[in-house]
Amino acid sequence: MSKTSDKLLVLMEIAIIAAFAMALEYVPHKTGISSVEMSYGIIPISVLALRRGTGAGMAAGLTWGLLDMLLIGMGEGSVLNVIQGLLEYPVAFAVAGLGGVFAGRLQKAIKGGATNKIMGWASAGVLLGVVAKYFCHFLAGWVFWGAYAPKGMPAWLYSLVINGGSAIATGLLGLVVMAVLVTSVRQLFVPKTTGKLGHA
Repeated sequence: MSKTSDKLLVLMEIAIIAAFAMALEYVPHKTGISSVEMSYGIIPISVLALRRGTGAGMAAGLTWGLLDMLLIGMGEGSVLNVIQGLLEYPVAFAVAGLGGVFAGRLQKAIKGGATNKIMGWASAGVLLGVVAKYFCHFLAGWVFWGAYAPKGMPAWLYSLVINGGSAIATGLLGLVVMAVLVTSVRQLFVPKTTGKLGHA
């Protein structure tokens, strides 16, 4: 397969994963605790990042973030201004693909059959994406949503509680699903073509 065909294949995977992540936004994802919710889309983004590297993972995340902002965020009044909107949607969703920095190590572990390393690198990829995404939400919550904090609670603490809770819920879900995937369908993370956007 030519390099051009490889890149087209990667672009197709990015589009499909971004659309899938966006579709998952319409699945109920509240935890039962006020304002704490799970972000299911982090799972397909992490899979793509660990399969194709940071460039593809972040490109899919960016696309997902733009779609989420246009289709849900603006309609629900979750975009307060340009800076907050950019930070909580395109930026936060794009950095969810940072777990791709472990793609090469994970694929090497899979080819070598090193089960402990496979679980370790896959988990690291998910956790890095989750922490990066929710750090952006934490900053936005502290700076832009502080007025919603209960009386007497500092804005930074309010944001940490809400976004920290969401990060923990999303991270736990992501770790469980990723553990199942790397156990049952390891070859999903080792593409037959070497096309990438950016570095692993």
